[in-house]
Amino acid sequence: MLVSLNVKNLALIDQEEVEFGSGLNILSGETGAGKSILIGSVNLALGERADKDIIRSGAEHALIELLFQEDSPQVKKLMEDMDLPWEEGFVTISRKIQPARSVFRINGETVTSKQVKQLSELLLDVHGQHEHQSLLHKKKHQEILDEYAGEKLEAHLPALKENWQKLSGLKKELEEAGLDETQRLRELSLAEFEVQEIEEAHLKPGEDEELESVYRKMANSRRILESISHACRLTGAGSDDSAADLIGHALREMTSVSELDEELASLTGQLDEIDNLLHDFNRDLADYQESLDFEEADFAKTEERLNVLNHLKTKYGKTIEEVLSYREKRDKERQKLADFDAYQETLKKQLAEAEKTFEKLCEKASKVRKQAAKVLEKELKQALFDLNFMHVEFRVEVKSGREHAGVRGWDDVEFMISTNPGEALRPLAMVASGGELSRVMLGLKTVLADKDAVETLIFDEIDAGISGKTAWKVSEKLGMLSKKRQVICITHLPQIAAMADTHFYIEKNVRKGMTRTTISPLAEEERISEIARMLGGDEISEAALENARELIKMAKNSI
Repeated sequence: MLVSLNVKNLALIDQEEVEFGSGLNILSGETGAGKSILIGSVNLALGERADKDIIRSGAEHALIELLFQEDSPQVKKLMEDMDLPWEEGFVTISRKIQPARSVFRINGETVTSKQVKQLSELLLDVHGQHEHQSLLHKKKHQEILDEYAGEKLEAHLPALKENWQKLSGLKKELEEAGLDETQRLRELSLAEFEVQEIEEAHLKPGEDEELESVYRKMANSRRILESISHACRLTGAGSDDSAADLIGHALREMTSVSELDEELASLTGQLDEIDNLLHDFNRDLADYQESLDFEEADFAKTEERLNVLNHLKTKYGKTIEEVLSYREKRDKERQKLADFDAYQETLKKQLAEAEKTFEKLCEKASKVRKQAAKVLEKELKQALFDLNFMHVEFRVEVKSGREHAGVRGWDDVEFMISTNPGEALRPLAMVASGGELSRVMLGLKTVLADKDAVETLIFDEIDAGISGKTAWKVSEKLGMLSKKRQVICITHLPQIAAMADTHFYIEKNVRKGMTRTTISPLAEEERISEIARMLGGDEISEAALENARELIKMAKNSI
């Protein structure tokens, strides 16, 4: 569960730390106090895009830190896979937001935003203010059903994806293979020419590098010869001032006195080694000098071969290896074009086989979806009844067909609903109001919570568009949900606030000319006063306080 949230220098927040409890955590306050900033900070910590203007005026950076207490095997395994430290079941996610960049950390180790998102999916689920609007789109309906179907469906998805990509590739290849005879002959002629041109060159990998080295040596032979000839004169024997003659003279002088002192004998030995090394060097230099003696025809032949290689590299690849790879590719295309009818026939057979395989996989996935849809219908209908949909009918419609084929199969999923007796089932997007969509989403969250390992659910104003008896039903549903999960909820409704296990008050104050948002846990009497304020009225009367106490009592007795 989420143990604490620490926010520093974010928007109107100077520095606030919130320690959440288990069960239902309620956040309330006047409109504009900054309630959504607090929940927004959670999203920012988990990788949501951050604008530099979110940093509090006058501060260099903003900091958000989430502390979770978590013993889930899935979380531990993911942490191990990411090579992150496991600290006795505690997970800390932090984000430092700076004008130029952000830094994410998990348990002190710098990570990417992608890693944070991967981990957060196992830790908590955030329901934003307008997320229920996503139910207006059919794509979301399939996502929800697939999430509900869980591992049974997931087992089929990798094969479906692989076969869909294969099928798409074969269809594209067959479309591109639709050449007329003139085009085929033109393409065949070009492929034959290119293959022949490369084959006639008899290329060898690495040949170009070797020839370029030889060519440089030949092209610069005169300059090289002048320099090494001078080096020979300076180091070789036959000149009074050459290094060899001078070292030889010095060696004779040292040898004449080396027997007189042991230290001199050692030094004489070193000089003798230098003399031998210099003689060896001169022999190697002379050999190299002889190798520079080449025929002009050899130079022309090397230059011509390099021109051939560079011409082929310009046309077919940057290296000899790339040119040879291109030749193999074009040779296969040449073979296809030479026997084009057989090639097309082979493609058609492969496509037919791929379509059969894909069909079978789609049917298996559809069967799982349709079975899951029946159970989801039943559970969600009960959840909606609990949320004051008194005469609701709900159906998850799964239509299958090639026209819907894609990477996840060939199903088209849509939620159908009727909220009044005698009315036909119609698409959810055509029937439900904003408040009804909020309750449908809450119903889905409660149904999915039983199948999901995520321990913390966050709701930002799930109560939008509802009041009266319906508000009480939503309150009861949140209360029941909080018995199985930690729930954190921003609300304007006193019925929901009365259900809280822990209640926080968010307010905006001006101090020393600066506006600040603060958050404080409420003691029992403070909580009663806050619920009385939420019940309405400029002044909190004794009657309002009594109503607040009655609401809290009813909440305790309702679940």
